[in-house]
Amino acid sequence: MKYVAYYRVSTARQGQSGLGLEAQQAAVAAFCEPIESYTEIETGTNKRQRPELQRAIAACKRRGATLVVAKLDRLARNVAFVSTLMESGIEFVACDNPTANRLTVHILAAVAEDEARRISERTKAALAAYKARGGQLGNPSNLTSVAARKGNAANVAAAERHRQDVLPIARKLREAGRTYQAIAHELTGRGLLTRRGKAWSPTAVKRLLG
Repeated sequence: MKYVAYYRVSTARQGQSGLGLEAQQAAVAAFCEPIESYTEIETGTNKRQRPELQRAIAACKRRGATLVVAKLDRLARNVAFVSTLMESGIEFVACDNPTANRLTVHILAAVAEDEARRISERTKAALAAYKARGGQLGNPSNLTSVAARKGNAANVAAAERHRQDVLPIARKLREAGRTYQAIAHELTGRGLLTRRGKAWSPTAVKRLLG
C-alpha cells in the first residue's frame, strides 16, 4: 500500500524549529514509508486555509495512495479538516489509531462540534442565572479570576502538547538502549528543548519517560 504523509504544526516558528514536526515524522516513519509528504504551517489567521492538505489529497488521488497522519486527535476535531477529507473521497489512516476510518473521523468531529455547542449553551445559561441573581458580569475581579483560570488551563494544555511531541522520540531512543544522558544530548542537539526552552538533563529525561 502507498501512503502520502500530511503533517501539521501550529505556527511558523514551530515549523522552523521542528518542534512537534519531528515527533509526527517519527510516528509516521515507524508506521510506514510515505512516497510523498506535505507539511502545513498554520497561524491563528489561516486555520481554514490548508493548501498543503489540498496538495496531499491531490497526490493521493494521482498516485492511488492513502493519506496518513501521525495523530488523529490533532486533526479529527477540526471541522475544516474533516469536511475537506470527507469531500475528497480518499482513504485515510492515523498512526495512533490505525483502525479509524473516514466514518470514525466524521463521528469524532460531530461529537466535538456538539460538545462545543453544549458548552456554549451551558456557559450562556450560567451567565444569565448569575446576572439574574444580581451579579455584575463586568466585575474586574471576576474577569481577573476567569483570565487566571484560562491562563492556567492554557499552560497545562501547552505543557501536555510539548510532552506528547517529545515523548515518542525519547521512548524510541530509550528502547534502542540509549542512556538518559545520551537521550538528553540527542534531544537538545535536535533543537527539541524542554518546555522552559532549556537543554535537557538526564533527570529531566527520566521524569519525561516516567
